[in-house]
Amino acid sequence: MGWLEEKSSNIYIHIHVQPRASKNEIVGIHGDSLKVRLTSPPVEGAANSLLVEFMAKKLGIAKSRIEIVSGEKSRHKTLRVEGVSKAEAANALGISA
Repeated sequence: MGWLEEKSSNIYIHIHVQPRASKNEIVGIHGDSLKVRLTSPPVEGAANSLLVEFMAKKLGIAKSRIEIVSGEKSRHKTLRVEGVSKAEAANALGISA
């Protein structure tokens, strides 16, 4: 499962973002990434903020436990998530692990 990795009590989720979508949703797997559609435009970090908020809600954790570690200005991003196991994340996101 290339889109989800576990390293030293953190998980890393590789995401392909589609901005300006009609609604916020997880579409499925896109290559080695999880495809996420977001309503906000990719302007001044709006899509990044919405991505962190959306993923925190899906995973049932605080936004402060999610950090974008790469891809700030790209559609391909990597999120570091603290305190969630790989299995819990896959289950919460509705993608089989």
